[in-house]
Amino acid sequence: MSVDDERDRLIDQIGEMQRDLGRLIAQNRSSSPLFDSNLTMRQLKVVMILSHRDSASGQDLAHHLGVGLGTVTGIVDRLVGHGLVARREDAHDRRVRRVELTPAGRTLTEQIADTGLADFRRLLQRLDTATLHDLFTVMDKLQDTAIALQMETIQDHATSP
Repeated sequence: MSVDDERDRLIDQIGEMQRDLGRLIAQNRSSSPLFDSNLTMRQLKVVMILSHRDSASGQDLAHHLGVGLGTVTGIVDRLVGHGLVARREDAHDRRVRRVELTPAGRTLTEQIADTGLADFRRLLQRLDTATLHDLFTVMDKLQDTAIALQMETIQDHATSP
């Protein structure tokens, strides 16, 4: 087996383990704000997109979701009705409406993240210290790689026509 074949096999196995781990953690959850909400997948995507930025225009959201502006308008209308997002004028262009999370929307995204973190912490607490050190080293490398990849993506978008 070549080095490349072994790397591909390991990457596949790690990916399967990550998927299985996520399923196991989700099965042990008696309640989660993610599963308890009555949001559609697209509505949840909008909420999650907004959780990573201060606000977004309808055009930005349409681009991220791969849908038309009319579809985004309906999604945002329903999220406004749920009290999770609000619209406001863009400070630089009054023709543009920005969408941002309300305090209730921020609370929802924080609850989703906190629930996942609590589940992960319970799992980590069962590991010995040496394993935690090893995992920390690997996670640190993964985080550095993810940051580098994100920076490359940003640079690619900035230089593309």
